[in-house]
Amino acid sequence: MAETTPAKPLATYDPPVTQDPPVTLDRREGPYGEVVLRQRGELFEIIANGTFLMDTSDGRSERLLVDAARDALGTRAHPTLLIGGLGVGFSLARAAADACWGRIAVVEREKAVIGWHREGPLSRITSEALADPRTVLLHEDLVAHVQDAPDTYDALCLDVDNGPDWTVTEDNGSLYSPAGLAACAARLNPGGVLAVWSARPSGDFEDSLRNAGFSGVRTEEIPVARGVPDVVHLAVRPA
Repeated sequence: MAETTPAKPLATYDPPVTQDPPVTLDRREGPYGEVVLRQRGELFEIIANGTFLMDTSDGRSERLLVDAARDALGTRAHPTLLIGGLGVGFSLARAAADACWGRIAVVEREKAVIGWHREGPLSRITSEALADPRTVLLHEDLVAHVQDAPDTYDALCLDVDNGPDWTVTEDNGSLYSPAGLAACAARLNPGGVLAVWSARPSGDFEDSLRNAGFSGVRTEEIPVARGVPDVVHLAVRPA
């Protein structure tokens, strides 16, 4: 395996799990529906259209999303990275803590989420990462960016849904379709890596990746306290 630059110790925010009732800190209607930021004790939660997306209780799988993509790239000087979905910021913080990455672009469609990181309580997770000169934060829809942007990247790390089979909005489903995966491949440089976070494994999605022409398709699991493991689906655009 190629040597990689170890990530420096992270100034992460992983508070203990709490049973405190949630308190709504912000609630907004956006172009894709309602987004809510809640606090439960020391935890923060993001809810979209009534669906729980993520919280700050454990960022292991979000960090693995970035690390697994880096490791799958092998030896490549200062690879460029696109993170699809800012979320609670664990993936961005992980990438910015790793000197191996070159340009780090983050696409987030919800203005509210960007504000929670720039001026709100989630800034404690990402303030250093957002100040990093390698970081570019784009207020765009990921599906449109993947389809239309002229930029290409060495790695695409996508975490905008609960998985390919459990999307937050109906439009996101196109990202995992044959046309959407072809667009992802077009955004990747030869030998580039696509990494997709999911709350559960999907054998059908692995088949879709292979049918879209990706190679090296595999799934890494992250055990959770209860239920099926979180996973990161990995695939490589052939050189």
